[in-house]
Order: sequence, then C-alpha cells, then structure tokens
Amino acid sequence: MPAYTETTTFDGLAGVIDCALDWPEGAPTGWALVLHPNPAQGGTRDNKVVTTIARACVQHGLLAIRPNFRGIGSSGGTFDHGKGELLDMAALVEQFRVRYPEIAAMPWVLGGFSFGTSIAVQLYAQWDRLGKNLPNIVMLTGSAAMRFRHSEVKAPEDALVIHGEVDEVVPLSEVMDWARPLGMPVVVIPEAGHFFHGKLLILRQLVQTRLQAL
Repeated sequence: MPAYTETTTFDGLAGVIDCALDWPEGAPTGWALVLHPNPAQGGTRDNKVVTTIARACVQHGLLAIRPNFRGIGSSGGTFDHGKGELLDMAALVEQFRVRYPEIAAMPWVLGGFSFGTSIAVQLYAQWDRLGKNLPNIVMLTGSAAMRFRHSEVKAPEDALVIHGEVDEVVPLSEVMDWARPLGMPVVVIPEAGHFFHGKLLILRQLVQTRLQAL
C-alpha cells in the first residue's frame, strides 16, 4: 500500500488530467506511469490491475502516477479513441519532469493495461524517435498494442508482456502475432482472463520480480 495517495492535475489538450500520485514510504527512488484500460468501457485509474501494478511499484520505492484519461473522473474532454489520450500523456510526462525534476531524473517505469498499453507503445516509439529519456522498464499487461493506433508503435525487447491464457477481450493469439516477429517473450498466466480475476497475486509477483532489475 502507498504511504499516502495525493490527487493532483496536469494540463491536457482538452482540459485537466486528473491524477493520483501514490507516494512510497521515504524518498522515492524512481517513478512509474501506469495507464488504465478503455474509458469507453468503464476503465479508470482505480482498475484493480492498474492499482496492483502501481502498488508493486510503490513497494519498490517508486512514486506511481495513475492518470484518468479524458472524460473520466475530473479529467476534461471526451474519449478520443487514443489520439487525444496519446497527446495528453506526452504532455503529462513533460510537465511531471518540470514539476518534479529530481524524481524525473531517476529510473522510471512505463506500464499499461489493455487500452493503456496501446498508449504506452505509441509513447515509447515517439520518445525513441525524438531522443527523449526512455523508461528503464516497460510493462504491458493484457496488451492491446496493435489497437487504437494513431502513430508508430514500439516496445523494447526486454518489455514485460503479461497476458491471460483465456483473455476474452484481446485473444492471446493476437498478442503472439504482434510479439512473434519482434522476438519478444510473452508471459502467459494459465486460466487468466482479461481482468486477471483470481490471478492478481501472480501478476503482482511478476511485476515485483521485473522491478528487481531497476
């Protein structure tokens, strides 16, 4: 559990971006941006998969940022099928670097669940193309990396890709078709569906193990 959760806002292109900042015990040793599932289907920053990933990051000493996409919570605008959300998250990271320069200079993690993975891989490609400071670890859970595409997608070869064996939203075969030509490993949790019901402990353990490399 975080030591405390702070609510704050950043400026998006359609209004404010409503964010939760989960602070660790003691001074942060890095930070994480964790992106939530499809807002048009009830996805919010309080989704259990998102909070599981965020809490694992906090337990590792990171400050975890959980933004609400457009139209969710107090965030301005309406769902833009990934285009506006991508612009908003790029703006959020730039503003975070200005507001918290010491923390922003530390190692960091980019994580996403479902729709959030689509935004994550487009952000990564954009930052790589522009020579920006790339995340040290990328985590893609219930990956929808090939959906909601508005620009190039890219992920590092050592990205942690976690998927449910019986995902009913994004079939495992779709993820394998994306990962195969990249030579990217996919961690499959047996009998897990898209929302990892009954499998969140396993998910947390996988995230915690990957964070040991940070």
